[in-house]
Amino acid sequence: MTEQITTTVVLIHGLWMTPLAWEHWVERYEARGCTVLTPGYPGIGQGEAGLRALREIPDAVAGIGVREVMDHLTEFIEGLDAPPVIMGHSFGGTFAQLLVGNGLGAAGVSIDGAAVKGIKALPLSELRSTFPVLRNPANSKRAVPLTPEQFHYAFTNTLSAEDSQRAYDRYAAPTPARILFQGGLANFTHDAATTYDFADDYRPPLLFVSGGSDHILPPVVQRENYEKNVKHSTAVTAHKVFEGRDHFTCGAPGWEAVADFALDWALAPTAGVLD
Repeated sequence: MTEQITTTVVLIHGLWMTPLAWEHWVERYEARGCTVLTPGYPGIGQGEAGLRALREIPDAVAGIGVREVMDHLTEFIEGLDAPPVIMGHSFGGTFAQLLVGNGLGAAGVSIDGAAVKGIKALPLSELRSTFPVLRNPANSKRAVPLTPEQFHYAFTNTLSAEDSQRAYDRYAAPTPARILFQGGLANFTHDAATTYDFADDYRPPLLFVSGGSDHILPPVVQRENYEKNVKHSTAVTAHKVFEGRDHFTCGAPGWEAVADFALDWALAPTAGVLD
């Protein structure tokens, strides 16, 4: 493992997850001397208790949207003593990108991140993964779960059915579907909540990490995001693909390599070009 460092890392979970999804990363980063913070979306608590509460009362997050989460995270990060490394997974990666785009943090890492406004890539596997929610417009006002089968396709497609079920039982939660609708319709929405300035030369360094076998957000989504940033901005931007990894990259076997790479890059973002 890399030598010990001291910094603050903020880890932002994605849809259908809670802060509990970061439990292994927290332990690993704390062992390197980091202060690790895992804020949930408004209404989502910490640990196993937070997950249980959300499963029991999913309406606690029904109607929560991108702006509500961004306001919550912005207030949280601005309250810290120093700019942290901001990492997010899935739509949490989108939030990380938007936050560094607003000038927050020392560096940002978007892991399997969803598209901001302006990204047009829409793979068939992403449509299939999100269709159970997006097929019903009324879901935009609900907190919607995935079934174990849907979770296996969208998140854990490289795992066995048994290992996928264990991950589902441990981590899966209903999600505020409004966020998914807002992200999906951003390119058709004036002043969309996921609007991002690709031409900002002054934002903190930003890394995109992709899982090569990700169904719900394949590498083509992050690559377009990366290329559009590089085309329009001189700010430090990089992209790394981990071949063979699915969307459950924060917990699937081999997660340590992703965690270490993300932190090492965030601490020295100009050390090398990735791909």
